Amino acid sequence: MTLEFDVERVDLPLADTFTISRGSQDVAENVVVRVRDDATGEDGSDAVVGVGAAAPSRHYGETAATVEAVLPDLEAAVADVDPFQTRRIEAECERAVHDNPAARAAVSIAVHDLVAKRLDVPLHRYLGLDPASAPDTSFTIGLDTTDRIREKAEAAAAAGYGTLKVKVGTDRDRAVVDAVREGAPDATLRVDANEAWTPKEAVRKADWLADAGVEFVEQPVPATDPEGLRYVYERSPLPIAVDESCVTASDVPQIANRADIVTCKLMKCGGVQAARDLFAAARAHGLETMLGCMVESNAAIAAGAHLAPLCDHVDLDGSLLLADDPYDGPVREGGAIAFDEHAGTGAVER
Repeated sequence: MTLEFDVERVDLPLADTFTISRGSQDVAENVVVRVRDDATGEDGSDAVVGVGAAAPSRHYGETAATVEAVLPDLEAAVADVDPFQTRRIEAECERAVHDNPAARAAVSIAVHDLVAKRLDVPLHRYLGLDPASAPDTSFTIGLDTTDRIREKAEAAAAAGYGTLKVKVGTDRDRAVVDAVREGAPDATLRVDANEAWTPKEAVRKADWLADAGVEFVEQPVPATDPEGLRYVYERSPLPIAVDESCVTASDVPQIANRADIVTCKLMKCGGVQAARDLFAAARAHGLETMLGCMVESNAAIAAGAHLAPLCDHVDLDGSLLLADDPYDGPVREGGAIAFDEHAGTGAVER
């Protein structure tokens, strides 16, 4: 059986400028990967295409251009591998291209979509997971003017989102959180500093964030400061989640005594099986898990949604931030994950 790739770069405008502590974006650059096998009949019958996508992050050294550059190497590495050997597919991709996890994730997602479609089952059934245990996703409120933040929070609450993730990491964090609370007084709030605080600053802010009813703090200090993370973890009145500090399963032991929650993103770890390994490592160390994302098309987000039953918390709103996504998927406005009977990931081209 031979696997063949078709690659398409797509620029996806966002509904609003999305700003975090280290920058802003108006467009998400994704690379869609379609994988075909040679099980198609001569008349075109039995044609099955697996769809995935990469949402590269410059923070991790990837761009759409680097993804496109390495995909031929990934195609060559897995061309003759049985697509049902999904763990081997990911291992061969990592051997071929070690430092491009978003590119590898796109291949993994597409192959898992292909395999589940071949079996005519939704991906969560192929993975043996119970969709009834999947939490709803949070919705992210990016940095903006105080008035716009309040308006965005009010709109999100009106759309049915019960949990909001608030981007912080500036000298006006208290005003930002207050504005979100004013706009969505009944919502559960989480905050994400994206590495912007010093350890002492993080502890000080965690004190008043606890008083504001915030659920937990994500990545308060730089990933390059593990002892600073420990300092915050030992003194914070709120649980600490890590994102940038934990990229793959091998990072879990190093942060196990410095955090309460591990955030997994397919674009960081490199694929569906790699994500399952990270979740297993986190559980083994007594940590909670959160499934996150970049700003991604449903061609990528959809696969993550099927992993949601493994998680305590879900933050899969990347496709919801787009002005127009060329794919529909299982993550719905309001935060619910709608597991229907679509075979594969459920990413369907519009």
